[in-house]
Amino acid sequence: MEAEEKSTTYQKATFRDRMATIDTEGKRVWVFPQMPKGKFYNYRRLVAYSLLLFFYLAPHIQFNGEPLIFLNFIERKFFLFGSTFYPQDFHLLVLSFITLLVFVMLFTVVYGRIFCGWLCPQTVFMEFLYRPIEYLIDGDRRKQRILAEQEMNFEKAIKRIAKHSLFLITSFWTIITFWSYIKGFHEVQLIMDGWPGKSFSSLLGVMAFTGAHYFIFSSFREQVCSMVCPYGRLQGVMLDANSIVVAYDYIRGEPRGRGKNDDKGDCIDCKKCVEVCPTGIDIRNGTQLECINCTACIDSCNSVMYAVNKPEGLIRYASERSISEPGKKLLNTRAIAYSIVLILLIGGATVSFINRGDIETTIIRTQGTMFQEYGADALSNLYNLQMINKTNETVTLELKLLSHEGEIKILGDELNVEVGEVAKRNLLIILNNDLIESSNTHITIGVFTDGKLIEEISSTFVGPNSLDN
Repeated sequence: MEAEEKSTTYQKATFRDRMATIDTEGKRVWVFPQMPKGKFYNYRRLVAYSLLLFFYLAPHIQFNGEPLIFLNFIERKFFLFGSTFYPQDFHLLVLSFITLLVFVMLFTVVYGRIFCGWLCPQTVFMEFLYRPIEYLIDGDRRKQRILAEQEMNFEKAIKRIAKHSLFLITSFWTIITFWSYIKGFHEVQLIMDGWPGKSFSSLLGVMAFTGAHYFIFSSFREQVCSMVCPYGRLQGVMLDANSIVVAYDYIRGEPRGRGKNDDKGDCIDCKKCVEVCPTGIDIRNGTQLECINCTACIDSCNSVMYAVNKPEGLIRYASERSISEPGKKLLNTRAIAYSIVLILLIGGATVSFINRGDIETTIIRTQGTMFQEYGADALSNLYNLQMINKTNETVTLELKLLSHEGEIKILGDELNVEVGEVAKRNLLIILNNDLIESSNTHITIGVFTDGKLIEEISSTFVGPNSLDN
């Protein structure tokens, strides 16, 4: 009962009707977050710099003669980790999109906005690329605030020029990297060599995207998460009392205050959690739209709890129910069930990509045709053949009957299929009369390359109706 009253009081006292970065007059409140320090920040830094390293190096790494990731939308050809994907693989794209959509929904319901704090490009670029540049040049939170408030002088001008020059260089190289994923870095180099006289339109395009990227990370910043990103808005309808989020334990922390009085909670109201927040919120006000679950407040609060000799975890990964009902398990049956579904989704999508064949073959009996006599003791059927070469080299294919003794005749050129080519042929399948068991005989055709069986295709061979009697 006491916990319930405490929860009600807490919720009433912390009601908010405006964003943390907008003041009562509707003006922007600039955020000067303190650089986090702690266990979670070190983990996030390891993840972030691994992602950044991969992002900037992937277009330059060659695998099977092609870039590690190459998204050629113009020619509709895509290279991913040594595999080539064509428009014929559109079903895999649809499957991946559906998997991602369901994954995001279920993952958010169970684990909140972990993606935002750990993997989102906005957070990774802002907190581990642009923000460190700002700390390096402008100093920590206190120095940044002083610098922002003081009149323009030589020191401030030099720091502003240095910081924003580095921001622009970083933005430019980031856009060039994005472009390299689409055109290939070698092609991008050739285009850049002609600047500004040749390919002036591409120069304008790069400048425009560089300017947009620079604006987002130098000025717009956390407003992207609060005002633009739809995922932050969806959070409100996806989260419930069982969702695991970065949360403040108000049962343990309230009432706030310093001292050793028994009527005080563990929160000493130092506001360190507010100082490190990159979106400017007070996590003690509960789950909020702006919170990206970055864990900076967890590290900051844990360091304070350690200093005042109190248990860590006043701010931690928790659900509302696990806080309001002490002893309640953090991972309930639903969370475990959803997690299993998430694993199955990822596993299913992975298996689909792994089992994707390099050669895709379709053999369909030509519509509107019947069997034809072929010599004195054999019949033939006409088929349409389509083959797609998804490898990075020309392949020579051969077709053989696996289920029956018979002959396959290709009408036209040999099956030399170029890279990415969709080869279409007509073919005859010939069977002796004594091998035809009914009006629809099931047959199996093998597709071979260099003497190796790579695919088996089932079809039917049409014979006289009299064979059914």
